[in-house]
Amino acid sequence: MPDYHDDLRLAHVLADAADAATMDRFKALDLKVETKPDMTPVSEADKSAEELIRNHLQRARPRDAVLGEEYGVEGTGPRRWVIDPIDGTKNYVRGVPVWATLISLMEAGEGGYQPVVGVVSAPALGRRWWAAKGAGAFTGRSLTSASRLHVSKVNRLADSSFAYSSLTGWEEQGRLGGFLDLTRSVWRTRGYGDFWPYMMVAEGSIDLCAEPELSLWDMAAPAIVVTEAGGTFTGLDGRPGPHSGNAAASNGLLHDDLLSYLSER
Repeated sequence: MPDYHDDLRLAHVLADAADAATMDRFKALDLKVETKPDMTPVSEADKSAEELIRNHLQRARPRDAVLGEEYGVEGTGPRRWVIDPIDGTKNYVRGVPVWATLISLMEAGEGGYQPVVGVVSAPALGRRWWAAKGAGAFTGRSLTSASRLHVSKVNRLADSSFAYSSLTGWEEQGRLGGFLDLTRSVWRTRGYGDFWPYMMVAEGSIDLCAEPELSLWDMAAPAIVVTEAGGTFTGLDGRPGPHSGNAAASNGLLHDDLLSYLSER
């Protein structure tokens, strides 16, 4: 199996640089915010963080392609870095500390590009999570100061904790009935949203999470962290990986139950 240690170290360097840039503008009174064509907000910090990461990658990995939320795809080849400079921009612009920079390296293979390295860095929470293919998932302050992640062993839906982002998307997609049935069947529900519930699945603090509409940059890094922690990450259609335009993540033991409620439209 390939060794991705150097790529993981680079991803941490990229996350360090992004953390410094995003924290510098977090809660800034003069932060500039625009509305994109899809009616989602983008701040100057989103753009500057992505530019910073792209510039680092141009120097360190000039042969690799880059796909980012704010500036699209650049380059071609079997290796592609996927970046969400601020996952949780709406939180960021309102001063809510639940946001993160997502950085993933994907490699071409059977079934298309698949994540092989992922870093999720949430500096306002003082947290970071990461994983590399075949090397496990971890959380901590650095590569040398970390603890390994393991999903939970809860095996009954009635004992499980389920996290989601909001009701809106489920209703728009005609999945609200199954979603509400699921919330009635589990032990506990919470609307954490964005990257955080996937990291909590990886940590074993919750057991299930799902979102009805996502982009690749939202999912690539969380997908490998969840799977390397022993969990399962698919689309609502059951397709493994981050390519379905939506996501379902679990400890693996409850994944079929999760999909049985949410996959039908």
